[in-house]
Amino acid sequence: MTPGRKPSKGRRRKARPPRRTTRPQFLTLAALLVVASLVGGYMVLNRSAGTAPTALSSGGRGDKGGADKSVEPKWDGKTKIIGDGSTSYTGPQKGRLKAEPLKPGEKPPQFVVFSWDGALAGDDELFQHYREMAKKYDAHMTFFLSGIYLLPQSKKELYDAPRHEKGDAAISYPTDEHIRTTIEQLGKAWEEGNEIGTHFNGHFCEAKGGGEWNVAEWKQEIEEFNSFLENWKTNTGYTDLDPLPFDTKAVTGGRAPCLEGQQNLMKAAKEFGYRYDASSPGGFQVWPGKKNGMWDFPLQMLPYDDDYQALSMDFNFLYNQSNGETEGDPAMYPTWQQETIDTYMAGFNRVYYGSRAPLFIGNHFEQWNGGIYMNAVDEVIKNVCTKKDVKCVSFDELADWMDVQKPETLANLRALDPAQAPSDWSTVVK
Repeated sequence: MTPGRKPSKGRRRKARPPRRTTRPQFLTLAALLVVASLVGGYMVLNRSAGTAPTALSSGGRGDKGGADKSVEPKWDGKTKIIGDGSTSYTGPQKGRLKAEPLKPGEKPPQFVVFSWDGALAGDDELFQHYREMAKKYDAHMTFFLSGIYLLPQSKKELYDAPRHEKGDAAISYPTDEHIRTTIEQLGKAWEEGNEIGTHFNGHFCEAKGGGEWNVAEWKQEIEEFNSFLENWKTNTGYTDLDPLPFDTKAVTGGRAPCLEGQQNLMKAAKEFGYRYDASSPGGFQVWPGKKNGMWDFPLQMLPYDDDYQALSMDFNFLYNQSNGETEGDPAMYPTWQQETIDTYMAGFNRVYYGSRAPLFIGNHFEQWNGGIYMNAVDEVIKNVCTKKDVKCVSFDELADWMDVQKPETLANLRALDPAQAPSDWSTVVK
């Protein structure tokens, strides 16, 4: 993307700056101190860029009780309209990665996951742009939808968030036109093999936010998300639009606003058949494991310079480079853009030539600092998705692949440091 696209309007509010520690050479963004949908980035989570130590669905869908959403029902080839016509079942998603166990001695693929928080299709056309990028570079991506982006402001009292008044939200409700374009983009994205996950709804952080919610309250938030997805035709009156080609059973994971509340969220999400969670901040670049029976796919610490590692999300760079200002010094844009590219590529190269642990990159559809973070992602997609053995996939596809590997193989992979390349992969993959 080139700087200068029309900025999106009414989407986000000003973020509060992070709390700084007094310790020299360390900057801590504790608990992502963010108000609104600017998912906060942690700048410095670890000194040294070296390797880490080894270390009730709504609508009667019947997803509670830990149902396995990965098991597709037998399909007769006919589209099945669900509920009010907002969603449908169109058969198994086409073009998905075929998950196969590694053969003895086989080097793992290098997985890279690009994910997007919010997934509002605004005036900037960034949703469309990244759909096109995915097609061009044979990639699939994960789009984490904020549920209220399907809810008109005139119907905002239908949203009843835990510990808040009806209709309250920490992000702006979308315009009616943006709801239409978002619905259209969601359908096309899924048909092209991309994943639609959840960013939940109101983006509440800190006091009375997700970090304080109990399990029952997280269940309530998930049920609200499902309701908005299943009933957008009733809520909007847009009966002229086609049903989405998927339903709530296709939503198998999410990322919590501000990365808060994962422990109780996972307990709640498991009952809806979710397979993974991407809300954990600051993980080392090691092979993922499970928490509470679900795959834990964290944002990762990447080599930022000789002294620091940075979280693998655009907002993190924004805070470091322009102190959280979304319109910093234009003279610095080229430098900041290259710093961002270099950090992503350093993280990629560390594992591509090392342990082959997956690389996770999280972003927002935003033109912060002249669009440099979108430009950086574009360059990284071009550079990495075209390399040998690289598979740019969705989180859901990665979960598929992880599920079919031998437990012994996964344990051996997790024992590798990020930059550790076995001289003989047969000692790891047996």
